[in-house]
Amino acid sequence: MAARKCVLLLVTCLAACFGETGAQKTFVPLVINTWGFMNATEKAWTALSNGGSVLDAVEKGCTECEAEQCDFTVGYGGSPDEHGETTLDALIMDGTSLDVGAVADLRRVKNAISVARNVMEHTTHTMLVGEQATAFAIEMGFAETDLHTHRSIEQWIAWINKKCQPNYRKNVSPDPSKSCGPYKPLNTDNLKEMPRYSPHSDEYDHDTIGMIVIGANGTAGGSSTNGALHKVPGRVGDAPIAGAGVYVDSEVGGAAGTGDGDITMRFLPSYQAVEYMRGGMAPAKACQLALSRIGKKYPNYHGALVCANIKGEYGAACHWPGLDKFPYSIRNPTVKSTTVELVDCQQ
Repeated sequence: MAARKCVLLLVTCLAACFGETGAQKTFVPLVINTWGFMNATEKAWTALSNGGSVLDAVEKGCTECEAEQCDFTVGYGGSPDEHGETTLDALIMDGTSLDVGAVADLRRVKNAISVARNVMEHTTHTMLVGEQATAFAIEMGFAETDLHTHRSIEQWIAWINKKCQPNYRKNVSPDPSKSCGPYKPLNTDNLKEMPRYSPHSDEYDHDTIGMIVIGANGTAGGSSTNGALHKVPGRVGDAPIAGAGVYVDSEVGGAAGTGDGDITMRFLPSYQAVEYMRGGMAPAKACQLALSRIGKKYPNYHGALVCANIKGEYGAACHWPGLDKFPYSIRNPTVKSTTVELVDCQQ
């Protein structure tokens, strides 16, 4: 009898540690985000450690990147558009309710991820855009401020002095490869396929923090960016689009991406990766397969995904010509501090 009790106790202990006998050990909570934005990862982890929710962790983590101007691709003072203005896109998603809040083309307000959370919690909408998003933010108590910096102004002036090269225009007159416009559309008889400009040529031309937080009782995800450098005013990429930049489901896990948002948003890779994991696929494989669908259609596509399931298993994939390895940051109970890991990029 004593021996049987010992065996039962051992089985109980194993089940507690591994979820079910023979199953892989769970590693939650987990914070994972694109790029080596370690301070953002650590800020999210601290929020969890202090009793905050998964949504709190995502908001705190992305806010850290906005404040630090992570590689000048997140937050104020980066990626001026054709008019020299910095605008912001952000999204936050609750994996349990599947509620989403997002802002796009947000102007003159620094706290994009927090405004997105206010959209989710104080309206029945999913996204607000442009000047109306700014008006909503001010109504919610956010400060209106100038998003320009000396660096962003100098960057814009240098671009103007190079006759606005490169840019995203096509099939317009005057020739956008030689002129700053203003532009008019070409006659439909004169339309031709133009080489597509992508700014994502190397490690330092990326954009967007995408973050997934897996907790014991739920998941959340978020993203924040100032978009594409020298974009056409009003352009919005994948970051604030649920299923494109970020997707989470507390029954499965989550995925978040970075890269060429104009192409990414056509394929909803974050949603697709979560659905692959729903079918039992490992996170790294889910990321890889979701990106391969894009690469098959657009061989020169630049993008990466991080994926995690509710067990805390995680992985990443990268399709990025010219970039050897894609860095991403993680924090879970098995590491003493935030760690940057690397995944090989498909060329």
